[in-house]
Amino acid sequence: MKRTSNILIAAALVSGALLSACGKNNRKPGSHYMPDMVESRAYEFYSERLSTMKPVEGTVKRGELLPYHLKAADTALANAVKNPLILNKADLEEGKRLFNIYCGICHGTKADGNGPLYNDGKGPYVAAPANLVSGAKASYTEGRLFHVMTYGFNAMGSYASQLDREQRWKIAAYVRSIQNGGANASTVLASDSTTAASVAPAATAPAAQDSTAKH
Repeated sequence: MKRTSNILIAAALVSGALLSACGKNNRKPGSHYMPDMVESRAYEFYSERLSTMKPVEGTVKRGELLPYHLKAADTALANAVKNPLILNKADLEEGKRLFNIYCGICHGTKADGNGPLYNDGKGPYVAAPANLVSGAKASYTEGRLFHVMTYGFNAMGSYASQLDREQRWKIAAYVRSIQNGGANASTVLASDSTTAASVAPAATAPAAQDSTAKH
């Protein structure tokens, strides 16, 4: 008799526990014994704890150009920076394609500053963007054009996050090739690879970090 009573009590307890579990609000689960197994912790990839995952200092990714060490204020030095690429007509066509995608909206597909955002004063911009093919800006070197794309200038922001260094150099070469009625086109295609990577002496000091990486 006593044994039967114990069995009945145990059965009642089990039934009660099951009914309680069925009626539990699933939106408020109980405590987890090992919460790290349920929700993993997020880590900052370049945090001090994971510093071993950083690229090796002083190295350059395969296929990437050497870092650009000039600072935003080094505008005068940028004029002396040479295009490190050995260009052909296909590269200029690529530069034109990229220019029309990223720059034409403001500067226009003719680089005359009359893009859709200005549209002869009928667009949302009240002031015309820079005319890159005639006037004062037509004297900009490839280095200066690259520098402006890297850091931005006046109302124009930086394009270093949208365009890698090679793409920016191709755009700079394309713009240079159509300045002053295309007078510079042959010079752009005849870049001397032995001097192309040279820059002004003050710009050759090594920097701790590629200044374009922040974009």
